Amino acid sequence: MSVNISNILESVGEYWLLMKKAFRKPEKWSIFFKQFIEEADKLIIGSIPIIAIISLFIGAVVVIQTDKNMDNPLIDKMYIGFMARETLVLEFCSTMVALILAGKMGSNIASELGSMRITEQIDAMEIMGVNSAGYLILPKLVSATLLSPLLMLMSFILGLLGGALVVQVMGMISLSQYVQGLQFSFKPHYVTYSMTKMAVFCFIITSVCSYFGYYAKGGSLGVGRSSTRAIVISSALILVFNYLLTNILL
Repeated sequence: MSVNISNILESVGEYWLLMKKAFRKPEKWSIFFKQFIEEADKLIIGSIPIIAIISLFIGAVVVIQTDKNMDNPLIDKMYIGFMARETLVLEFCSTMVALILAGKMGSNIASELGSMRITEQIDAMEIMGVNSAGYLILPKLVSATLLSPLLMLMSFILGLLGGALVVQVMGMISLSQYVQGLQFSFKPHYVTYSMTKMAVFCFIITSVCSYFGYYAKGGSLGVGRSSTRAIVISSALILVFNYLLTNILL
C-alpha cells in the first residue's frame, strides 16, 4: 500500500513540475502561435465531425425518451423541449462530450508524445536547449482550453436541432411547442456553467495525457499502456471535477 501511495505522490509531483516547465514564457511567440493554430486544427477542428454526429443523435434520442415517459395528459407537451434543453446543457454537452474527447483527443496526445519520447526526439530537443514541454505541450493546453467551449456550444445547438428534426418527422408535438419548451424558464447561467466545465475538462485531458505521453517508456507497447492509462485517469478526473464544479458553480 505504501508503495502505491509513494508512486501516486511521485506521479503528482512529476505532473506539477512538468506543468511548471510547460508554462514558462515561450522563447519565440511566432513559433508558439504557429503551433497553437496547428494544435487547434488537430485537436478542436478535428473533433467536430464526431461531436456533431453524436450530438444530433443524442438530441433526437433525448426527445424520444422524454416523450415516451411523459404519458400524463395533464403535463403540457412543451416540456419535452424544456427537458431536452436542460439535459443537453447541464450534462451531455459538457461532461459526456468531454468523456468522448478523452478517448479521441487524449489518445492522440499521449501516443504522439509517447512516440516522440521513445524515438528520443524529446531528448534531442533538450540537448539543443529547447524547452520541450513548452514547445510540445503548451500550445495543446492553450488551444484545447480556450477553444473547447465552442465545441460545447456547437454540441448544444446540434443537440437541440436533432430534437427538432425528430419532432418534425415523428409529429409527437408541433415544432412551435418544442420551441416554446426550449424558451421556457431559460437560464443563461447554465450555458456559462457548461462552457466553464468544458474548459476545465479539456485542460485536464490535455495536461494528463501530455504527462503520460511525455514520460512514456518501454517501446511501442509502453506507448500503448501510457495512452490507456492517460484515458482512464483523465476520464476519472473528469467525473470527480464534474461533481466539484457542480457544487461550486450551481
